Amino acid sequence: MVIKGITSINPKAFHFHVHSCNNMRFENLFLKAPEWSPNTDGIHTSNTTFVSISHSTIATGDDCISLGQGSTEFDISDINCGPGHGISIGSLGKGGKSDMREKPVQGIRVKRILFRGTDNGVRIKTYPKPIPNQVHDVYFEDISMENVENPIIFDQEYSTKNAKTSSYVKISDIHVRNIRGTSAKPVAVNLICSKAFPCEGLDFYNIDLRYSGTDPARITSSCINAKASYGGIQRPPPCGSSQI
Repeated sequence: MVIKGITSINPKAFHFHVHSCNNMRFENLFLKAPEWSPNTDGIHTSNTTFVSISHSTIATGDDCISLGQGSTEFDISDINCGPGHGISIGSLGKGGKSDMREKPVQGIRVKRILFRGTDNGVRIKTYPKPIPNQVHDVYFEDISMENVENPIIFDQEYSTKNAKTSSYVKISDIHVRNIRGTSAKPVAVNLICSKAFPCEGLDFYNIDLRYSGTDPARITSSCINAKASYGGIQRPPPCGSSQI
């Protein structure tokens, strides 16, 4: 199925909610909602496979694109995102009364994205609950940030303060490559991983982010329970290294 050339403005909730589908292509979309509007995700998916999303502008009050449980084999490219909450995997690990099991998110390719004035850029978010799942085989590549509050954030304590339980979602084999632009906050790379299932196989290559505030030298990384490798340019410096 091909969905092409659609304009959607000011929906009451998601512009598109794609559930239990396969072999879909979205292109040349214009999706818009006020910056303050709740739950106006541009495209939210779950239990869906083999999807292409490309050449679109998404300006919302929530995620431009959000990939829920069971989203596999996605190719997302050439998207202008902003305002909004960025492109998110998740949230995962919340569970429910009728079904406490979730399906993995895997085989995701996100490339040639412009984030402008968004709350987040690339994000993985999971609840700190004992609901098992996994996120793996994910590539975020060739991405530009313009004044993004959290350019790179993996948050396994999503929507919870002082959590007593760790997330049981395993994040691994994640590649973040050729990311450039400006961060609206000093912490440009924020990895908050699970104590029970630490993030593994994180690959960061050519990260070039600068703080857009009054003191550009303040830009930093923050990492908890994350095992990562680094190559090429690294600004901000990786956790535990000296300042560039």
